[in-house]
Amino acid sequence: MLQPVTHTFTPPAAVVVPPQPVTIDARVLHVINGEHFAGAERVQSHLGRCLPQFGVQADFACLKRGKFSELAEQADERWGVVHETAMSHRADLRPAKQICDLIRQHHYQLLHAHTPRAAMISAAASVLSGVPWIYHVHSPASRDSKRKWANHINAWIEKGSLHTAAHLITVSESLRLDCEARGVSEDRITVVHNGVPASDSLRECERASNSRWTLGMVALMRPRKGLEILLDAIAQLTSEGHDINLQCIGPFESEDYRKTIQQQIDRLRIGDRVHWTGFTEDVPSALVQLDALVLPSLFGEGLPMVVLEAMAAAIPVVATRVEGTPEAITHGVEGLLAEPGNADDLANQIADLMSGQHCWRAMSNAALERHRTSFSDLAMSGGVAGVYQQVIPSAR
Repeated sequence: MLQPVTHTFTPPAAVVVPPQPVTIDARVLHVINGEHFAGAERVQSHLGRCLPQFGVQADFACLKRGKFSELAEQADERWGVVHETAMSHRADLRPAKQICDLIRQHHYQLLHAHTPRAAMISAAASVLSGVPWIYHVHSPASRDSKRKWANHINAWIEKGSLHTAAHLITVSESLRLDCEARGVSEDRITVVHNGVPASDSLRECERASNSRWTLGMVALMRPRKGLEILLDAIAQLTSEGHDINLQCIGPFESEDYRKTIQQQIDRLRIGDRVHWTGFTEDVPSALVQLDALVLPSLFGEGLPMVVLEAMAAAIPVVATRVEGTPEAITHGVEGLLAEPGNADDLANQIADLMSGQHCWRAMSNAALERHRTSFSDLAMSGGVAGVYQQVIPSAR
């Protein structure tokens, strides 16, 4: 069984966040999967939208057909040009040649890969074209899912590709430590925390006393997100007399997993407490309908975007102590942290918030301020532009 990994947070020695705004002149092609639109894709969309403010034209090559290109076409603000370079199977290297053609046509100076699949293609395209590439580590490939064979393959592909990468960006200090443990030298890694825009929608009103609590989970619903643990916690809280609803926002990874979850809900007899919203493009508007965000991840998080989005909307967070989450949430300040995989602890943390042991308004204000000072989309994009400045000789 995969075990969650936790790290004690210490000030990161490898963080490079420019003290002054960085302005360069560069054209960068992001190589992404593009099938879903979850946390990593939100990072990519924010970079596409914000990097032009730092002099970077950021475009995308999608290795799978799916949500990213669809939403890019509908976006109010332009994310950049989206190229379709779909792979026909996991080992299909033909997109590397297509990307080389795009490099010649559009004069891209750098490839920026975001997944093990994208790393493999970018490494090949870099050799063919002579253009350098960097790798953005959003989560640990060896602990990304409960499918051990898939984790093993992805970790092997990632490790084999990274020998030729000019630099790595990790979204959290915990991932930097993970990369160093796997043999990547510290001087090849920069930590750039994820960031999200300030929310147009803020949860400004106080909770009405004695009213039903509405908790929410926003995720691509899959086993590593810990939904089963949260459902057990909801059943426990309900049996203790707490008036509580759970709003689940996001699609299921598979129909089989949806059926498994529904069977658990039926067994626990909490069908009247659990409500499904499905995928939404407007996460901030969904968040302000909640009293608290709950993210019960078991493992595999880098720095969850939805945690930052909740903070930007002034919503307290109850999450688990995995990977980079404690770098955003200080227990008892912006939210509460439970042990991963422990339904009793998760229920206790939620109960402490509902009972008033922690001040909801104080947490709301602290979450909003923490986002403003540390996790904005412009801070993230400026950090990434600083890495580009190091790697692209003509941009220095």
